[in-house]
Amino acid sequence: MSSGKALGGGDNASRCPSYTVPCDDYVHAVEFSPFASGIPASLLAYSCNQYVVVATCLFQEENMNVEGVEFNVVRAFLHELPVDTLAWSPESHLDRIPMIRFCTAASDKKIRLLTSDLRDQFEVKEIGGHSGYINHLVFEPSEGKQIASVGDDHACRVWDLDGNENATFPLCSPGISVCWHPKEVFQLMVAEKKGTIRFYDLVSQQAILSLDCGQSPLSAADWCPANTVKVGAVAGGDWIVWDITRSSYPQEKRPAHRDKAQHFKWSRVQENLFATTGGLGKINSQLLIHHLGHPQVSDQLSIPLTIRDVQCCGSIQPLTVNLNECITCRCPICFSRGGVRQRTNVCASNASPSQFKWAALSPLIVELQNHAKQGRPEYLY
Repeated sequence: MSSGKALGGGDNASRCPSYTVPCDDYVHAVEFSPFASGIPASLLAYSCNQYVVVATCLFQEENMNVEGVEFNVVRAFLHELPVDTLAWSPESHLDRIPMIRFCTAASDKKIRLLTSDLRDQFEVKEIGGHSGYINHLVFEPSEGKQIASVGDDHACRVWDLDGNENATFPLCSPGISVCWHPKEVFQLMVAEKKGTIRFYDLVSQQAILSLDCGQSPLSAADWCPANTVKVGAVAGGDWIVWDITRSSYPQEKRPAHRDKAQHFKWSRVQENLFATTGGLGKINSQLLIHHLGHPQVSDQLSIPLTIRDVQCCGSIQPLTVNLNECITCRCPICFSRGGVRQRTNVCASNASPSQFKWAALSPLIVELQNHAKQGRPEYLY
């Protein structure tokens, strides 16, 4: 069983976001770095029409001395086209000798690798090879020396940082998501639009395992970094979870969104926690936060958003709680209701007392909305 907390649609009393930071342009893509930044704050990148902004975020759930969120822009990088998707390199850090490295994909079907020391050196390398739009890309998470990408050309391609194509895996439908195993650098997961998820060995360049959604179109998939036997996806309006050690068929499948589910993301530190979003451009789009194992659904939160993406930052707060009781003001998933900051209540009856670490989720929600007074869009998280 699972519980879900919704963001989107509902009464006006709960429509206030937790944090709001003004932005001078429309936001097209956004990504927290899943890697350590070398400083207490997390690295964040978001793209606008002609540039990509790199910033740092430190939330009050991570540091008691911070009120709300401490947000600082590090650098804005010129980008010729709006970015469809972007990925962080594990080589990015801000301690000692800083370095920023990430890659992007845009409508010209090219990958751009951007590298900067935040001083004098700045390099953009264009990588071409896809004949269709690129839907997702990711760095190899150990050393960041390779990039994997999937696109509408029915192919998954693996590149080195010089732009050489090291491997190509033909697909039976457009590639939607690609994930690297967090520790085994020779294992790659590729999700296809028709509902098939395959795992590839990069040494033999052969498929070693496949999963079946049983429905299509598949909109997104993710490999759980906290427990790599778990894989999650959204297809149609449902979320789907597998245990790859048991069966190629889903372990659990539930309806999540009325129209269509768009994104699926696991928490980076809690194997039972994940988030999904509804279809883009819907007035009643929702962000749902699910916890596997909790049978009761917590209250809905409502905000008027056009949701583009959701990311979970990786901080951890150790807590000692009695799981026989509802948890109040303990889960660091915060929101604002009626202008007053609150925290979620998670009911976990029939469980035993336990000491555990709960993931501090920072759902990052992007709203492409013009404000009448300011005449500019904002992004919210």
